[in-house]
Amino acid sequence: MKVDRFKISLLSFSALIFGIFLLMLLVYFTNSIQIFQKEGVAIYTTNKWIAAEEPDKEFYGVLAALYGSIYTSIIAILISLPLSISFAVFVIDYAPKKLKEWFIIATDIMAGLPTIIYGIWGAFVLVPFLKDYVMYPLYEHLSFIPLFSFEPVSGYSFLSAGVLLGIMVTPFSSSIIREAYRMIPFKYREAAFAVGATKYEATKILLSYIKPAIVAGITLGFGRAIGETVAVSLVVGNTFNIHPSIFAPGYTISSLIANQFGNAFIYRYMVSALFAAGLSLFFVGLAVNILGIYILRRGRYE
Repeated sequence: MKVDRFKISLLSFSALIFGIFLLMLLVYFTNSIQIFQKEGVAIYTTNKWIAAEEPDKEFYGVLAALYGSIYTSIIAILISLPLSISFAVFVIDYAPKKLKEWFIIATDIMAGLPTIIYGIWGAFVLVPFLKDYVMYPLYEHLSFIPLFSFEPVSGYSFLSAGVLLGIMVTPFSSSIIREAYRMIPFKYREAAFAVGATKYEATKILLSYIKPAIVAGITLGFGRAIGETVAVSLVVGNTFNIHPSIFAPGYTISSLIANQFGNAFIYRYMVSALFAAGLSLFFVGLAVNILGIYILRRGRYE
């Protein structure tokens, strides 16, 4: 039997990647055991962060950070999704040929920018703008709605983080949707117009062909948003807070780890708590991917 060496070499690289992933997961589990033995699942169900020199008085609950991670990521996806789809359709169907590639290059550059660039821009430009022209007008007129019920004193909030994340993940989501939309056979466009569809109706029909790509774009965008660290920590407020208002300051798991890891080694349980916090992001990402796969399979059989 002839051995396919090329296939075996590819298999070894694939196994290496999978092995590194399992090793990372094992490291997170083993380093989290200490805090699980002390607090159990309370680390995920309580909003209390007590760093004390005496180990018995230490207590770490990351519920507020977990809430902030999911909340800001959802806001980011709600902003990013229409932007990504609109951009993809415009670039492929309507942009002048001379400008089309420039639009694509611009989004590729945005995707490659260091996140600190976004963070500084967000802190000095986006937050003051949102505070003066979005948050305060909405708060003054609609504060009876829980979503707008928190006075935006500083502007550092879930909304600021969500908007900034939405801008950051749009290049990633739009690239997937754009390439899938570009690959739709031209005969489908001709068929749509042949039966009398308007441009809007034809676009809706064509977008229905790339639902898997749209779901993949959402999944990638959510994963990118929930794992972002530096930019979010500059605009979210870094406060252990669980509040329904998008104007309230908060925390995210990533910003919590980034802010606390420097002094975590002083305390007995804090390092383990931060590993457990990171582990929660893995489970959230896993849940989002499973949901994405379920949606894709459901769409395949419809």
